[in-house]
Amino acid sequence: MIIENVQLAFSSLKSNKMRALLTMLGIIIGIMSIITIVVIGDAMTATVSDNLSSLGASNVTVSVQERSARQIPGMPMNFAQFGGSSRGGKTPESSDLISEKMIEGLKINFPNDIAGVSLSHSGGSARAQDGERYANVSITGTNADYFLANGLTLVAGRLTSDADVGEKAKTAVVSDRLAGRMFPDGADPVGRQIKIYKSNAIELYTVIGVYEYEQSPIMGRLVSEDEISTAMYVPVSTAKQDLLEKNFNSITVIGSPETDVQKLTKTLQDYFDTLYFVNGTWRANVSNMATMLDTITETLNTISLAIAFIAGISLVVGGIGVMNIMLVSVTERTREIGTRKALGAKNFHIRFQFVTEALIIALVGGIIGMALGVLLGWAVATVFGVKMVVSPFVIFGSMLFSMAIGVFFGLYPANRAAKLDPIEALRYE
Repeated sequence: MIIENVQLAFSSLKSNKMRALLTMLGIIIGIMSIITIVVIGDAMTATVSDNLSSLGASNVTVSVQERSARQIPGMPMNFAQFGGSSRGGKTPESSDLISEKMIEGLKINFPNDIAGVSLSHSGGSARAQDGERYANVSITGTNADYFLANGLTLVAGRLTSDADVGEKAKTAVVSDRLAGRMFPDGADPVGRQIKIYKSNAIELYTVIGVYEYEQSPIMGRLVSEDEISTAMYVPVSTAKQDLLEKNFNSITVIGSPETDVQKLTKTLQDYFDTLYFVNGTWRANVSNMATMLDTITETLNTISLAIAFIAGISLVVGGIGVMNIMLVSVTERTREIGTRKALGAKNFHIRFQFVTEALIIALVGGIIGMALGVLLGWAVATVFGVKMVVSPFVIFGSMLFSMAIGVFFGLYPANRAAKLDPIEALRYE
């Protein structure tokens, strides 16, 4: 009986192709929208996860933040975080920031747990120029440990050393893209000098290393090839030599390979709680990549689910369309229903026939919508250069949902057909 009803359902679809397609349209659009949104959301989540993971799974970030207005100095940090951070817009004083003395104390107190402490300072945007040749750069002051926390592929020369930092050397680690634009003769750029034009000064740096630049696919589409800016790494002491402020708003602690990052995070939080015990306005917040990744993933998933829920409203509209067409079909086939009942068909058989037809309409629409959704998701992922991720759970879930829509909205027309009086149905004109 099931096979027969399925065959009847497909025969009905073939006999009214345009009407069937228009009926499926709401289901197709709904499923396509949900699949596309979830695929793009998963792709974004996977890309963010990969990017954060590449920054170092053992990295722990320590940043100075304003205390909550409700936090009492000396209160345990994990409890105070429930109050959130205040938004008074205050600027920390030099004594509120992380000092060189604190950093040295950190290394002394945790010699086995810490592989290094990464320091950085943004030196702003500038331009390397020599005649008509130029390349945009963003200057970043670093120490030697910075490169432990941030994976760079060195293709020539060396990285910034502690000696460079101590001497406030005018040395720079540049991208292979900058080297290619500024030294097109193909000669080794290591040891050669580049002139950097800032907004308020012109400085001369010696190239000590060249790293491999990995261009973001999105950046490549938003910015022209000639205007792309790459990072130029200089000693952090050089980047901050003209500044009165020598302390740091944030640092990155690199855990040793055998160190438990979660345990290290808690230990460092307790350590900095002690250092900031008497500071009633500012505190040091300690977090790791795993925590950040969980927060970002949860946020992206919530946004995707919210948008998918909104897109799912079109499925309800599609379901109403299915119910409307099935009611029309019941009216058109009233005499057929009367004839079947007169020949012995029970209410269950009539009901099952029309529910099957509604189910087939929704299922076919769902399959088309799924295919279009995956295709559209792939197109968007390709354009933005993110990794394509298709979850089987989403595919099967969408199919089951579309089938449920078909059954739910097909029940009323099916019940109406099943309850028709056979004599009245045979008299219907």
